[in-house]
Amino acid sequence: MSRRTQIRMTPEEVTAFLAEGRVASVATIGPNGRPHVVPLWYVPRGSTLVTWTYGSSQKAKNLRRLAQATVLVEDGESYEELRGVSMECDVELVEDGEQVALIGTELMRRYGGNQEVATAATQFVRLQAPKRVGLVYTPTDVVSWDHRKLGGTY
Repeated sequence: MSRRTQIRMTPEEVTAFLAEGRVASVATIGPNGRPHVVPLWYVPRGSTLVTWTYGSSQKAKNLRRLAQATVLVEDGESYEELRGVSMECDVELVEDGEQVALIGTELMRRYGGNQEVATAATQFVRLQAPKRVGLVYTPTDVVSWDHRKLGGTY
């Protein structure tokens, strides 16, 4: 059996890994044809990831031109601990204010630390939603790895 096959995560492991991950590196293609990579907080929704960004951001401009991205969530300090999921995605830009506010609320719940903070952030979300767009990343190809499966051998 190849090492590549040995370290691949199962679909259930991918779902669990994305649920525990905190930051996704998102690559879009800039106007000069080069990758534009930014870190984003995200919320897993089944097989998709959702987030938001300012409507005037470079990533939003890039996605309006080409609604595709590569998303990477990774973890590990040393080689034998490396884990990650890389997804080529089609991206939907959500411009409906209520839907954008829902995404913002989900993000605040996930990253706010507790329900009290998330509730207090409601006003922030309402003020931010008109300036932002939601982003729904739907994977078309997923590659994963978990070097811990090798048990320290290579």
